[in-house]
Amino acid sequence: MATDIKDRINLKEINCEKELTLAVIGGKWKLIILWHLGLDGTKRFSELKKLIPHITQKMLTNQLRELEEDQLVLRKVYAEVPPRVEYSLTEYGQSLMPVLRMMYDWGKNYGENVIWKDGRPGEEEGPLSSARL
Repeated sequence: MATDIKDRINLKEINCEKELTLAVIGGKWKLIILWHLGLDGTKRFSELKKLIPHITQKMLTNQLRELEEDQLVLRKVYAEVPPRVEYSLTEYGQSLMPVLRMMYDWGKNYGENVIWKDGRPGEEEGPLSSARL
């Protein structure tokens, strides 16, 4: 993805920092992956899959690869049998956590005051919710 982003900048498809940010963290799953790695720490693929049940294995693989290429996620492979691979946030990934917390707070406020002002169906927690905030 980093190469793709550089190509898009060269083609003038990305013209400013806002567009660059959205190109790096945009999409349905990236913020959720970053959120779980930031809150829960280092995770294996199967652990992330359990935390994000609606994502397909292929999509999780693709999103993790893009986040790794963009230097937000570190992929560490251990020389073991069977092989063990762990994912964690890089310094750049960690630097997004205050932004993600603010987005969570905004979403919670918006949801409570606009979307669910008459009550939340089922009162279930969403994918970005956490009692540890």
